Amino acid sequence: MITPGGLASIYIMVKKSLKSAIIFLLFIGPCLAQNPTSGSTDYEIEMTGSAATGKYTPFWIVSNKYGTIPLDAGNAFLRTKVNHRQSLGNELHWSAGLDLLAVTPRYRNVYVQQLYTSFQYKSLCLTIGSFENYSSLWDKELSSGDMVHSANARPVPEINVSVPKFTPLPFTKRKLQYKGDFALGRSFDTQYLQSYFDENRYYVKNVLWHHKSLQIRFLDPQKPVTVVTGIRHHAQWGGTSTNPALGKQPQTFKDMIRILLGKSGDENASLSDQINVLGNHYGSYDIQLGYLNEAFDFHFYYQHFFDDVSGRELMNFPDGLWGLQVDIPNFTWINKIVLECLDTRYQSGPIHYLWFDHDLYPGYGGGRDNYYNNGEYTTGISYFNRGIGSPLLTSPEYNEDNTTGFKDNRVRSFHLGFQGYLSKQLLYRILATTTESRGVMSRPYLKKKNNIACVLKINYCHPRLKNWLFSGEAGTDYGSLYGNNAGICLSITKTGIIRRK
Repeated sequence: MITPGGLASIYIMVKKSLKSAIIFLLFIGPCLAQNPTSGSTDYEIEMTGSAATGKYTPFWIVSNKYGTIPLDAGNAFLRTKVNHRQSLGNELHWSAGLDLLAVTPRYRNVYVQQLYTSFQYKSLCLTIGSFENYSSLWDKELSSGDMVHSANARPVPEINVSVPKFTPLPFTKRKLQYKGDFALGRSFDTQYLQSYFDENRYYVKNVLWHHKSLQIRFLDPQKPVTVVTGIRHHAQWGGTSTNPALGKQPQTFKDMIRILLGKSGDENASLSDQINVLGNHYGSYDIQLGYLNEAFDFHFYYQHFFDDVSGRELMNFPDGLWGLQVDIPNFTWINKIVLECLDTRYQSGPIHYLWFDHDLYPGYGGGRDNYYNNGEYTTGISYFNRGIGSPLLTSPEYNEDNTTGFKDNRVRSFHLGFQGYLSKQLLYRILATTTESRGVMSRPYLKKKNNIACVLKINYCHPRLKNWLFSGEAGTDYGSLYGNNAGICLSITKTGIIRRK
């Protein structure tokens, strides 16, 4: 529970957060006055607090919130956002944003969640900084989470060039559309990792990141079907390992080219990176099939996750995220339903062959893929110890022995999410998920661990309180994976306009 001392800390953090927001406004104010084109500056202030009976805040209250909700039971935060958007004419737009959080409990109570500037010309966008960028095809509110890049962890600061919305391809009569991105980023969680791990735990500081994606959509207004296919590639590389035997990892310009192309490292890389590829690579093939009509939209999708050659060659099938989404816009009580099954148990089989004779042993090598983990990047696919991919593969933040990496990456999970309106002012969402974990291939559990996670979310807008949003969540966990937890989370959000021209 939140103590009086904790409330005093929140008050101090609120003052710091508001002071920083005011300084930001004073900084951008003169810039706005010098530009005669149209623009607007908006703000958002959110106060959130939660309490729980178990050790942890319930799973679906914590997960897919960009790392803003602490895992500890009993927490609170104040969030202050300022966003400016400006039209510069000739289809050129500029925007900037600052997002500050004051959180308790946390190793550092006040921090920057988002700080970015963005320039967009027609469909092309350049964004620099830390921003919550959700590019997955799966529903952000109801899906259990994208396997490659979900909304579960804090955003990694990066330089991102993208076409963020589906844009018609030339000479296709607008029937073929595309979107995608290309980004280079860097982790800034070194001080957190130093405070979390003791000197016997090895990890890589100042990790560099790269990701790129391309998605193609077929959509003919004269036909009731749509098809979306895509490929995503992410990589961790560079940085400096606290393991003296590894030290600074290769991160020259030539090494960056190797990362972009998925090539092996040179003589400066570790033996593993010379044999395989430089850095830690992973990604997915995505496909979504849709049937559209006036009464409902029906979408079936499959995300095939890979983290090595055997996965890229589909040898880990049927692992992946299988889903069905139904949109029913004319039925307000239940206007959207999502059903999903996540299975990561196979991982290309139990045996991994580094060297083998293809004539004597025909077939593919690979096996023991060990999703989200890596031998050198021991914190795995995580940022501030929270998983960047699906939260159903338990984040390292849950490791009670303070070990690095993901200890539950062989899971099978069934997920249901749906939402609707009980009135014009009252929106509800319900998520219910069962998860069964077998640990990891090299350290399986003698007895499978399980969890049942449920949450009810309510958003309420009072008709006489313009720009105010009142939200509440009640969630539970039951099982051996996270223990038995029950809790609530309450939030008040106020939005408004600082300046509009």
